[in-house]
Formats: sequence, structure tokens, C-alpha cells
Amino acid sequence: MLRASLLSVLLLLPSALFAAETIDPAQGKIEAGDPNRWFDIRLLGLEGKAWPDAETDAPFDRLPKKAKEMVRPPVWNLSRNSTGMCVRFVTDATTLNARWTLTSGSLAMPHMAATGVSGLDLYVEHDGRWRWLAVGKPTAQTNKAALVTGLPAGKRTYLLYLPLYNGVSSVELGLAPDATLAKAEPRPEAVRKPLLFYGTSITQGGCASRPGMVHTAILGRKFQREVLNLGFSGNGRMEPELASLLSELDPAVFILDCLPNMSPNDTAERVVPFVEALRKARPETPILLVEDRNYTDSFLVKGRSDRNQGNQAALREAYKKLQAAGVKGLHYLLAETLLADDGEGTVDGSHPTDLGFAQHAAAFEKALTPILKP
Repeated sequence: MLRASLLSVLLLLPSALFAAETIDPAQGKIEAGDPNRWFDIRLLGLEGKAWPDAETDAPFDRLPKKAKEMVRPPVWNLSRNSTGMCVRFVTDATTLNARWTLTSGSLAMPHMAATGVSGLDLYVEHDGRWRWLAVGKPTAQTNKAALVTGLPAGKRTYLLYLPLYNGVSSVELGLAPDATLAKAEPRPEAVRKPLLFYGTSITQGGCASRPGMVHTAILGRKFQREVLNLGFSGNGRMEPELASLLSELDPAVFILDCLPNMSPNDTAERVVPFVEALRKARPETPILLVEDRNYTDSFLVKGRSDRNQGNQAALREAYKKLQAAGVKGLHYLLAETLLADDGEGTVDGSHPTDLGFAQHAAAFEKALTPILKP
């Protein structure tokens, strides 16, 4: 009882009360004519990367290099986007600068802002919760920006998200030479396992206005957990190769949200073997099956409604089969909870705006809270 009480107290204490691992200033770069000292963010401990550097082709890849020979080319190419990756750090700097180089010169999409596709997003821990602070606006393939200036003196904990639909070859923080920089304290053991999302363009973040507004990031802040975002735009199809790769990981929960990229036949054929593969590798890890969000025009467009209803019926049948087979630890999230019925939560009837992602996050939070409860 005493141990449980102590853990509860520790979880409530702000991270600033713990000693953090300081980064040696000598690890930063000073360049002629530049007043800042530049630090590679990898010194701070990258979150949202499922496989270690030794197993990936590039430092911000989401799949291991062996996956190149396992998955379809579109999946591999999308895995090189830095979706979901972030760093937590502590600094007393009064100005925070950033410099980042993108792997693609395509900064935006017709229906998604450049700040979400290719930008950086900065949060700060304030009064015990995460508050948005600044966005890094991309204007070219290599960018340099003052994220925020004029901060009052004092150490604070920050959270910096990387681009959702672009890759990065380097990301640096620029601080005044006399500023200190440290890693944030590791997360408490009770919340150290990450949330793992596997899904589609929606999971990947289309069409959030900035990286911190996708529902996966919102949930990471709410639950104070690392998030592994394995969303692959147009290509979240519950293929056996992905089941094999995901089975190598040990998250707090597997969240499977692939129906927007699948047909009813795909759903009927693939869900059961995919879940069985995960369960064989991870007998105790909870699995949350998610229905595809209802198209917001499906109330009037029959083809869209038929697609939703066919997928959802097939997923429910797969869920029943898995339960009948004795598969434990399965959970289910209904489509009707994901978006409000006024139709204002998407940019195109499918991909959420920031409003739609806030609605998604609320639905997922309700579903995940009992799953994650100690």
C-alpha cells in the first residue's frame, strides 16, 4: 500500500523537480557570425522511434532497414516521414531557435498546411500541463527560425514535435551560449510503455494544421506517454509483414485503425490473422480495434455510407470470431464516437481538421483510459 501511494505521489510531481541529465555545451556547435550554440536534438533522446538507430537506415526513420525488403514500396517511403517523433528537454534559454532540413521540397499539400506537413511544433510544461507555445514555419527545404523569444528567466520543460508528412535529415536547437540544456527526466516506470498506433493517413496526421494537433500527439500529452505513430497514408492495410514488424515491439497497447484504407473483403480476410499474430507474440498486450470514421457526407451520399457500413460489419464479425476463439484483451471503438455529426470536423469528409482531431482524441481517451488503468 505504501509503495502504491508513493508511486501516485511521484506521478503527480512536475518533472522540473527531478534532476535532469545536462548536455555538455561542447556538444553544441558555434558558427562564425551566428550568436547561437546549435545542438542536434538526438542528444536529448528521441521519442516516437520504435527501433534503435543501429537498426534503421536513417536517424528519423520509423521502420527498421530490414523492412525495405519486407513491405511494399509506398509503405517504406512513408516510413521515412518523421511522423510522431518528438523530443522533451529542459532549458533556461529566453529565446529558442530551430534549424531543420527536410528530405523533400514538397512543403504542403492542397488540403494540408505546410506547418503540419513540414513544420515543427513546440509545447511547454506550465502549471502542471502541456501548453502550446510556438510553431516552426517551413519556407524551404532547409529552415532556420526563432521559435519563441522574450521568455522570462527560469528553467522549463519543453516538447518539440517533428513534421508529420515529410522526413528530416537533421533538426537542431539554437540557444544562447550561456543557456543550459538538459534531457527531460525519463518517464516514470508505470507509464514508460508507449501507445502504438497503426493506421492510415488519419493516423499519420492528415490534415492537422501542426504536428502537435494530430490525435495521437494529443493523447500522448494527456496520458503522459510516448507515442509510436505507424500511420501510412493510403497504405494502412493490415498486411502480414506489418504484423510481423509490430510483433517485435512491446507497447502498452496496440491500436489498430486501418479500416479507412481497407474494403469489407480486406477486413474480413486480414483482421483475424493480424490480431492472432500480435497475440501470439504479445499474449498480454491489450489490442484496440477501431472502426473507420464515418464519412461526414455519408448521411446523404449512399456510396460513402455503404463503404462505412460494410467495413464496420466486417470488423464486428472479426471481433466476434476472435472472442469466440478465446483471444483475450480485445477492445473495440465505435465509429460514431470519432466525429461529431455536424460534419464540421473534416477538411474533405474524411481527413480531420484540428477540430476533428480533438474529437478523435476525446473518443480515444475514453476508450483507452480503462485499458491503461493500472
